[in-house]
Amino acid sequence: MGGWRVLGQASGGWRRGLGIRATSTAAGFGTKARHQLQRRGASKPSDPPGDQPFPGLLRPGTFSREELVDVLRAAVVDRKGKPGELTLLSVLPELSRSLGLGEQEVQVVRASGKEASGLVLLSSCSQTASRLQKFFTHSRRARKPTATYCAVTDGIPVTSEGKIQAALKLEHIDGVNLVVPVQSPSRKDIMEGVKRTLSHFRVVATGSGCALVQLQPLTVFPSQLQAHMALQLCPVLGDHTYSARVGTVLGQRFLLPVESTKPQRQVLDEALLGRLCLTASQAARLPLHLHLHCLRLPGARPRDPPIELLAPLPSYFSRTLQCLGLHYQ
Repeated sequence: MGGWRVLGQASGGWRRGLGIRATSTAAGFGTKARHQLQRRGASKPSDPPGDQPFPGLLRPGTFSREELVDVLRAAVVDRKGKPGELTLLSVLPELSRSLGLGEQEVQVVRASGKEASGLVLLSSCSQTASRLQKFFTHSRRARKPTATYCAVTDGIPVTSEGKIQAALKLEHIDGVNLVVPVQSPSRKDIMEGVKRTLSHFRVVATGSGCALVQLQPLTVFPSQLQAHMALQLCPVLGDHTYSARVGTVLGQRFLLPVESTKPQRQVLDEALLGRLCLTASQAARLPLHLHLHCLRLPGARPRDPPIELLAPLPSYFSRTLQCLGLHYQ
């Protein structure tokens, strides 16, 4: 049986020196630990040092197609994108050849969302990919989480841990697909694409009006975790889509009507901007602080313990934790 490879993904761009480690390796599986991204011959100059408030981010637009294939050994960006864009899927054949896989084509098994950072799991073996997908599906049905995300939220959840349940649907609004919550969905709604979603959360640390939260989705839906945290009145830091649905009057937060709320850059108060050492214009480019930190995979044999893959936090994420006085164990 073939194997899988682990690559790292950074939100909105490439991150230098992303390391991936697994707690164990077994026959039929293989991990590549400590992938190091070396940016070579970038076609466009990078921003001056004084204009880099988010350390560790490189923009995919600065790479040629050949350079993109080269650095995909260490990190990936948006998997689908728009026609003509350089994305992971568009260069998978070249990536397969650069990895020496011959006619075997690499396929995506598991990855974080478009804007999130974290683990990306690729496989060059269809049998292995199928086995892993069956494991993920079985785990979801058994309500056993396989993915753990770390998030920094603007706001602190009312309870230190719990579950978030919401019926969600995708709506095409002003040319953009947006996740919209549905109150008390009918059977017809479910038939027409509304999905009941569920996530577990646990507050790890709090400070400066923000929280470090562990999130474990038990269903699969686009932007599920961002939508769930917005419903908790604690949008993810750097969420420039769903944070606009949370309003504040006299220090009290509330949900704004989805129908009249368009996506916009996240607005942070002056105190938080000061703690983050950011200007308002820099905050408008704040990366989404949502990181796929851990993936739980099956052992090589049925009775073997699960394998856990861990991805270290991006440097900009760690910087935010330091600025806010949040400590991740």
